[in-house]
Amino acid sequence: MNLHPLLDSPLAVQIHVAAVLPAAVLGAYILVNRKGTPAHRLLGKIWMALMVITSFSSFFIHEINLFYGFSPIHLLSIFVLVGVWRAISAARVHNIRAHKASVIGMYIGGIVAAGLFTLIPGRIMNAVVFSGGPDWGLLLAIAAIAGLLFLQRKLAARET
Repeated sequence: MNLHPLLDSPLAVQIHVAAVLPAAVLGAYILVNRKGTPAHRLLGKIWMALMVITSFSSFFIHEINLFYGFSPIHLLSIFVLVGVWRAISAARVHNIRAHKASVIGMYIGGIVAAGLFTLIPGRIMNAVVFSGGPDWGLLLAIAAIAGLLFLQRKLAARET
């Protein structure tokens, strides 16, 4: 692992990564733990704020310039902002099913899927993760797969 590509990147990228990394960990924690508690509500508000920061910061990142500085990944940022609004609105009226769907959609699309795309060769996070040697990349990939399997099993166990 080599942090120099990230430290040499534009401020918007640094803000984006600084918001999305804790959002990934916190989101996983929230998804697998008890819902409806005061802690869930507080951590959920923090997670939503991190997701909004992540989404807004992406509009200042123009590494992939397909249409006036923007790319299809920016549509995902709009999806996340709408998802935050839907999740909060649903929670306020106690529509737990819609709240859950919005949050899981944001986590899977906005963190997991988008995070995997950052590891494509030529992207900053690919250089961060894989330029320090193949051992770090392999360990990260194994940890990510193990974490996703754990999360999937916890979610499946809750539904039964």
